[in-house]
Amino acid sequence: MRQPLSRDTRLLVTGQAVRGLGYGFTAVVLGDQLAARGVGALEAGVLLASLIAGSALMSLVVGAFADRFGRRRSYGLFFLGVAVAGVILASDPPTWLFFVVALTGTLSTDVVDNGPATTLEQVMLATEDGGTGRVYGWYNAAGAAFGALGALGAASVHLGSSVRGTHAMLFGALVPVGLVGALAAWGLSRAVEVPRLANARVGRTRLGPSRHVVHRLSALFAVDAAGGGLATASFLSYYFVSRYGVSLTALGWLFFGVSITQALSVLVAPLLARRFGLVETMVGTHLPSNVLLAAMAFAPSFRLAAVLLIAKTTLSQMDVPTRQALVMSVITPPERSQAAAVTNAARYSVRPVAPLIGGALQSLGLGVPLLVAGVVKGGYDLALWRWARQLGLRSREMSARSPQRAKPEENS
Repeated sequence: MRQPLSRDTRLLVTGQAVRGLGYGFTAVVLGDQLAARGVGALEAGVLLASLIAGSALMSLVVGAFADRFGRRRSYGLFFLGVAVAGVILASDPPTWLFFVVALTGTLSTDVVDNGPATTLEQVMLATEDGGTGRVYGWYNAAGAAFGALGALGAASVHLGSSVRGTHAMLFGALVPVGLVGALAAWGLSRAVEVPRLANARVGRTRLGPSRHVVHRLSALFAVDAAGGGLATASFLSYYFVSRYGVSLTALGWLFFGVSITQALSVLVAPLLARRFGLVETMVGTHLPSNVLLAAMAFAPSFRLAAVLLIAKTTLSQMDVPTRQALVMSVITPPERSQAAAVTNAARYSVRPVAPLIGGALQSLGLGVPLLVAGVVKGGYDLALWRWARQLGLRSREMSARSPQRAKPEENS
């Protein structure tokens, strides 16, 4: 019988869930708030890029200093920062202050983020996961499910309101999110901290013997993220409206269904990983999902495009918990914080550029970004498969191997 999740894991899943609820809510509110302020398209684009840059920057800061400062303490301070950000934004501040808050990494453009909190959670969950992806499945499912609820909550609250101050007050929802997350951090045990023997060597944490593996994974993940940036939820909404003339209500229910599908998908991924292996699950599900993504460019109707999107989401999200487990499994324990920070930052660093490229590709055809995204992300899958084969990572044994015993330096 499979053991229940530990108390630390339940607290970390709670942190992810409450953050997903808050970010699912504020991601919708942020767009309306910018529109209510009369922020132009260019300025809004720069602000969204600042949000992404802030997440990447603070992930690197966490990776460099969290082990020395304390993972639990860093996690609690992050959530307190979320609460402070909620207070500031709810006060209807000048637009320049939005940019300041954006750079702190306490906001996100995505329901399930890859910022500093994710970096810490990914590392702390590794103390229980052991390379199977099981706890990462529950972790990501919680974020997706509660993020979907947050998005629906935002839609029901703000519809029909065009008052700028009313929109700003909705950011106050981040205050309880931050406080609940801080309480979860307070309840974590010392087991989530850096191992005692490694702690003696912790200064300003740097990558050591695993650096070549981490750098290669970061490059591969950046390619995947660049392809994903061509087909964001915002672009898909624009694409569906422009090509098929669908209503906002239809889009809302579609993306709610996408989020629920994502939550279920990441729960199935660890089961497949235990049977076939982490890399096999990643590539075996992600590659066909990218074929479905490219096929969306040729869908003659919204109904077919929606079916392809749901099918694509069912497969593509299995890559998430298995990817996180893979990173923790192929490096040494003292390097986990820095490795998580670097790989997460690599994914975020390329995302601001992708929408600009997508805009240029649309001049060739409305669905061209979807086609290019499928090709680029498919190339990532094949490159990951080839590299993992060279390192001997393609095996069921690897998925069950203890991360403490993984020695990537011998293969790098």
